[in-house]
Amino acid sequence: MVVFVVWGYDRGIQELAILAPELIRLRDMVMGEVESGFQRFAGYAALWSFRLNRVVEFTVVALMVLLVLDVWLGVLVRYFMDLPLTFTEEAARYLMIWMALLAVSIGIASREHIGVLILFDRTRGLVRHLMLGAFDLLGLFLFAFLFYYGVGFSIQGMQRLTMIYDIPKAVPFSAVPVACLLACIQILLSGIRDQAKMLAEPGRGSAP
Repeated sequence: MVVFVVWGYDRGIQELAILAPELIRLRDMVMGEVESGFQRFAGYAALWSFRLNRVVEFTVVALMVLLVLDVWLGVLVRYFMDLPLTFTEEAARYLMIWMALLAVSIGIASREHIGVLILFDRTRGLVRHLMLGAFDLLGLFLFAFLFYYGVGFSIQGMQRLTMIYDIPKAVPFSAVPVACLLACIQILLSGIRDQAKMLAEPGRGSAP
């Protein structure tokens, strides 16, 4: 009986030794397929983040050009020409609001906002992924909160008119929900992109 048990044990060890490389290869193949699928999805996210960021950049540049021309026109009509143009100050204010708020998503797409990265730069592996996900979730919650209340703020602005243009204040107020919506989209896209980028880094599972 003992001999039979020992023989069966040795036989099982031999079969396990034969199957182990196959199991490891199958595991690596499955994990590789999962990673390649996520990497492919992250590639699309990075592409759409780039395209959206490019559109916003062109829009901000156009608003900046209009702002500079408007300010120069205001200086000319105030000090060098006797023209009754009073819209330049209000136009500059609203152009600045839209330009500054739209630029928020540009900083998110390129990860250029101010941040304290002492702990984040010292982490590797799962901890680094979790920290990045936590930061992105906090930012997403913040901008979603501002978007929700910004929509209501813009709707209330429909009942109020500007002093010079006599247009609804929803026009400048709507910069808040639009900018927050763009920020939420860029947080999602750049978060997927950066998570995949960290997965592709060599030694991602090792701690420093």
